[in-house]
This record gives sequence, structure tokens and C-alpha cells, in this order.
Amino acid sequence: MGRTIVSDHVKATRGAGIFDLYPDISNRDSWEGLPSQLKKEIIEAGQEAQKNPWTQLLISDFTEFSKTGNRLAFEDKYFPRRRKLSALIMAECVENNGRFLDDILDGLYLILEETTWCLPAHNSYIRDTKQEYLPDVSRPIIDLFDAETGAFVAMAEYLLRPELEKISPYICSYVDKRLNDRIFKPYFSEHFWWMGNGKEPMCNWTPWITQNVLIAALTRKEDFFSEYERRKFIEKAAVSLDYFLDEYGDDGCCNEGAQYYSHAGLCLFGALEIMRNALDDHCAEKKNQFADVFTDPLIANIGSYIVKMHAAGDYYINFADCSPICGRRSAREYLYGKATGDEALMSFAALDFAKASLPERLLSDEINLFYHVMQAFSCDEMLSFNGKETAPPDCFFESTGLMIARDERFILAAKAGNNADSHNHNDVGSFTVYKDGQPLIIDLGVETYRAKTFSDKRYEIWTMQSQFHNLPTFLEKSYDGKLGTDSAADLYDDRIIMEKDGAAFKATDVSCIMNRKPECVDASSNVGVLTTADPSKDLPIASTLKMDIATAYLDPRIRSYKREISLIKGEGVFVKDTYDGDLYAVLSLMTYEKPEIIIANASKSSKSIKLGNLGILDIHGADNVEIESIPITDPRLSIAWKHEVYRILVNMEDDLLITVV
Repeated sequence: MGRTIVSDHVKATRGAGIFDLYPDISNRDSWEGLPSQLKKEIIEAGQEAQKNPWTQLLISDFTEFSKTGNRLAFEDKYFPRRRKLSALIMAECVENNGRFLDDILDGLYLILEETTWCLPAHNSYIRDTKQEYLPDVSRPIIDLFDAETGAFVAMAEYLLRPELEKISPYICSYVDKRLNDRIFKPYFSEHFWWMGNGKEPMCNWTPWITQNVLIAALTRKEDFFSEYERRKFIEKAAVSLDYFLDEYGDDGCCNEGAQYYSHAGLCLFGALEIMRNALDDHCAEKKNQFADVFTDPLIANIGSYIVKMHAAGDYYINFADCSPICGRRSAREYLYGKATGDEALMSFAALDFAKASLPERLLSDEINLFYHVMQAFSCDEMLSFNGKETAPPDCFFESTGLMIARDERFILAAKAGNNADSHNHNDVGSFTVYKDGQPLIIDLGVETYRAKTFSDKRYEIWTMQSQFHNLPTFLEKSYDGKLGTDSAADLYDDRIIMEKDGAAFKATDVSCIMNRKPECVDASSNVGVLTTADPSKDLPIASTLKMDIATAYLDPRIRSYKREISLIKGEGVFVKDTYDGDLYAVLSLMTYEKPEIIIANASKSSKSIKLGNLGILDIHGADNVEIESIPITDPRLSIAWKHEVYRILVNMEDDLLITVV
């Protein structure tokens, strides 16, 4: 193992206490001290939840995944139970008069009596292998939602313990038994891939599950585990988190994208915060030495990543499976910034929280009860925080090859890297453009997850393929079909060369120059030649990413494909593509605004395309341009894309120069 950041900070402490970050229902001063309006909203949400019937989970819902690949038959009944119960528990903690308790017990026992807490899509013991048709109750699998449910019922029992014990001692003991069987025993008796062993890549599963195991373990009564046993949980968690941190470059970039930051970076923070709390009174000195983990530059950079990824409004820079709509920021980001001393992150979270709708503020879609409590007890502080809205500076994440550049009107994101990212799409060399806060040149994201999404047929799915990113596709001259009509067939058609998946398929000769004036205007290889500025005056500032993406295709007939992507401040976005090879090249450009060719014959190789009322796309070096409309019918894609999207196919005649103004 390379990094030992968390383990080293644990070693500076001794012992381990129990969870007391937030009060249980008996601490009336704390719960009644919440803002009046928030308490009212929480109680009303509980009343609304009471009206909804409890969903019925059948074993046929579980097996539907193995039969058809459909995840929703099970998940659309599994998650509403937890959302309803969250609302009821929060309402009871605020009101404390017992009127929600009967419904809470119904929901709690429904969940405790589920055959498994593991999702059918995750029901396998070995990573990336076929899921078991049915769960084995004698050998539980700790997947994302087994751990999430473990943390849920543990937090529910912790918050309501004083009231539950008045009703019956068997309620709390039943929760403890389920946790022992489904979380604690397998955590120490089995090795699950997400725990890490230094031989395979980690992802958001590691901090997400680790955080939830810690919640489950450390919320138990003080006599449930010995101090030695609690310490073992913390030490084991530290090792897993270090394996997770090994996957990151020093710049803190999440290669899964901004949407997964909530489960990667923020769950890392949650795990560290829970560990800090447990170690508070168990240090070699009076000072909590573990808290110094938040001063580590990598931990701080992982937190600040989300600020740099923000585009405008609800939009974020996206790639891979990530959607451009990533949800509101919450207390988790705010407290992460507070822990690391990052006022920009605190401001970003507080300002975004202030814009939230009521369901967003109450985390109505969230099933993690820990986050609900954290949000409630941070609400007042966030709303009163005097944050300032500032655009982050241009940045380059060297670990993933991602450049983000901004001026007053444009945001450009361009990606080098390789095609082995977690949740990878074959997108080396692609770029996205926002203008005036709106998406212009886009990355689609991913459709609703199904069995195929995480199978060996993943790249048959159209959204995963380079031909539906802003990238070239190469064709043999004998090809006479219509590219993209059948994405699965295209993958296996030897006449069509798209990017391939894996670490070997990457950008080479990568260089990034940030906020520099072009060195000259007469060298054809320099970005300066792209500018339209008056050469007698000072050249504008530019941020530029250069690369050769031929290796992402790994076909000897593609000798090089050099791409130079720039934001020239005050002018626009410029893309220069230089191709050397034997195959025919067709460039795809994905847009959200409807393209309309407005100048087709001014020059045979030049095209000017209007993108709605938002921008103009000029293309020089094109033999022909075709425009396709692609309907958006998938529920997950439709969160970001409210109408059809468009693909512009550019048949390359010569080197291409693309300008977006």
C-alpha cells in the first residue's frame, strides 16, 4: 500500500469511544433548539409520509434482475420504505409526543425482516461476476445498500433508543442482532473487494460502505463492543480508506466525476468525522491528533474538487457515468470545508443550500439518516454563513488530464487521461462547452442502470461509445452504413474504429498551458494562430490543452490525431484537430441547442452552424456536415436533458479548425 494517511493519524491515538456527534431524542434542548421553520417542515414531512402506504417487497421483485436485467422492479419498492421511515423518525425526534412511533415500528420491522439488505444488482461475492439468483441468508454480502441499511437502522435505534426501550427491550436487541449478523460478523470474517488489498482499483464503494459500517458499529451502546473491539473497527476502516486514497492523484480529482463525489469524497469526510468523534477523548495528548488528518493537502483537495467542477446553476462539468445535474450541496460539503479550513467550499455549500427547494433542504430523496440529522443541526449555521460567490480559477487535474477554463461567458472542460476511469466512458480527448451558464457542447452522461451497464457488454450501449462524445470515429472506405444507427452492431463492425476501453487506450504527448498569452501568431502549431485578435495589440489570455489521442484507438492506420483545445479569454473556444492516417475520419459533436447550418456554400470546406440562440459553431476543413436529432426517452438522461439532443457529424476533408463563439 502506498498512502498511509489515515492509518498514521489513527496510530497517534489510543482507544475508541462511542458515537455522540448528534443528540438522541432525549436531548430536548438540542432538538427544540432547531429553527422553528425547520421543525415545522420536518413535522409536516412526517405527516405526509404517514399517508403513503408501506411498499411490499416480493422475492419475484428480487429475481426480476436476473431474469431481465431490470433493477427498478426491486429498487422502486426498496428505497421508498427507507425514505418514508426517515421522514417519520425525524418528525418524531422533533415533536417527541409519540404519534409517529407506531408507524416507525412498522417500517423498522419491515426493514429488519427483509431477507437481505443487498440489492440484486450487487448480489455476488466476487467483483464483476454474475449475480446470484437469490440471496444466501447464511452468508450476507456487504454491498452499498446492505451497509447503508445497516447504518440506517443503527442510527434509527440510536436516535430513538430512550423511547424504544420504554416500549420493549426487544426492539433494540433485534436491531443489534440484525447488525451483528449482516454487518459486524461479515465485516471481520469475509474479505470484500471494496475493503482493498492493494491489487485492484477502489472506487466510491470503499468510503461509502466504510462510513456506514462505522456508523453502525459506533452507535451501539457502550457495553455492546469493548473499547478494543471499537478500535479494531477504526483501524480496519483506516486501512480501507488509505487504499481508496491510493487511487487519487495529489490534485484530489475524482475520476468518477462530480456526481460520484457525494459517495466518494463526501463519504470519506463522513468516515473521518465519525472516527474523529470516536477518538476525541482517546488521544495520547489532550489535543485530538486524529483531527489533524483534515490538514493533509490531499484530504483538502478531495473536498475542494466539487467547487472547481461547478459550471453554472445546477450544472456541473461531467464525464463518464456522471450526469451534469448533480444535486444540491448540503451540510456535508459545508462541514467538510469547515474541517479543512476551506472557506470557498463552505461558501459554495451554504449559498447552494440557500437556493434549495423544501424537498431538497429536507433531503427527501436521501435514505441515510445520518445525513438528515447532520443537515438539521447545520441548517442555521449554513443559512447565516456570510458566503461570497466567486468563480474558481482555471485548473488542470494532472491525475486525470482534465482542464477547466473560464471567462465571463464561456466554460470549457477538456479531458485527456485514459479509458480506465471508474464508471468509464470511452471519452479520451472529448470536451464540453457552456456559454452564459447554459450547456452548448455536451457530454450526455449515462442511461438508467441495468444489468448490461456493468457487464462485458457495457460498450454496446450508445452513451458509452466515443462516437457519441465529441470525438472522431474512423471508417474504412468500404463502409457505406449510417454511423450510430445500431450502436451494438457498430462496436463489432471491423470497418468502424472507435476508442477502446482500458488503461492502454490513452492520450499521449499531453501538455496544458494555463492563463498564458500565445507565444506567437505565425506558427501553425501554436494556439496563437487561432485567435482573431488584432495582431498589432496584445494577444488575449488563453488556457490550452494539447494531446495526441491516436493511442485511444490503437489502430496502426491511425498514426496520429493531435487535438488542441483552447479557451481564448474574451473570444471563444477553439479546437484544432490534425489527423495523419489512412482511414476516413468523421467527427461527432453533441449539442443541446438545435443546430442549423446558416452558411453552407461560402467555402466548400467551411460551415457555419447556429446553435439555437446561444452560439455559433464555425467549422473549417469539413467535406460535409450532417445533423441528427436524438430523442431522450430514458428517465435518468431526462433529468439533465429535457428535450432531444443533437449530433453533428463532420466528415473531415483536411485538418479541422472549430470555433465556438
